[in-house]
Amino acid sequence: GNWELAGAAIVPYQRGPWCSLCTAGLSGCFKSWDHGGGLCEVPRNPCRMSCRNSGHLNVSSCQCACPPGYTGRYCQVRCSVRCLHGKFRQEECSCLCDAGYGGADCGTRVRFPFHACDVRIDGDCFTVSPEADTYYGAKAKCQEKGAMLAQVRNQKVQDILAFYLSRLEGSNRVTDTDFETRNFWIGLTYKTSKASFRWDAGEPSTFSSFAFGQPDNQGFGNCVEMQASAAFNWNDQRCKTRNRYLCQFAQEHISRWQRDP
Repeated sequence: GNWELAGAAIVPYQRGPWCSLCTAGLSGCFKSWDHGGGLCEVPRNPCRMSCRNSGHLNVSSCQCACPPGYTGRYCQVRCSVRCLHGKFRQEECSCLCDAGYGGADCGTRVRFPFHACDVRIDGDCFTVSPEADTYYGAKAKCQEKGAMLAQVRNQKVQDILAFYLSRLEGSNRVTDTDFETRNFWIGLTYKTSKASFRWDAGEPSTFSSFAFGQPDNQGFGNCVEMQASAAFNWNDQRCKTRNRYLCQFAQEHISRWQRDP
């Protein structure tokens, strides 16, 4: 039988350009591919999205499983990166280089400039950039040197880096003055496919130093910075923001470069 609304009978269907539509006053109008059932009350695709390039949609998590060669939320990005000396990370369509190699495809042999270390912590070397860039621009520049954006994995590293950054004077040399904040990128991003913050090396973050009230904008601020106004505790920020950044040369990289002639 028909439904009633305010005592008046409602005809279950209305005609539309796409298909038979559910009565707008009851449950809204949906395309037939989106809902089924006698009154279109059964959602076929509750995610209201589809995966491209033969990707498979998991309707429980509303995430796409992409076929080889594609990445992105909807499998819309074609990825043809070939890592010569490193591990391919499909989620970001990028390479994680082996020790001693850098560049976008990990094809460049690099040497470690010891004089460039700004801070040494437990054998790791951290350098502060003299210029600003977006998150992914900063990540690429660290990788060109055979480094990665800093991985702040415990309170000791956090405290030492925060102290060092707080001591930098305003006259500290900055070759690119087109930076938007006094903050610094580190190698941590929010992965929607994993529903968690992860280091660029792929591991989840088991240590956190987010400022009070942060993170507060995971949908738009997916990249993490050390925030000057919060004593260099962390803040989630839009990845297109231009910040200075911290590169890290890990122990396994340094030890290998020390053995090289």
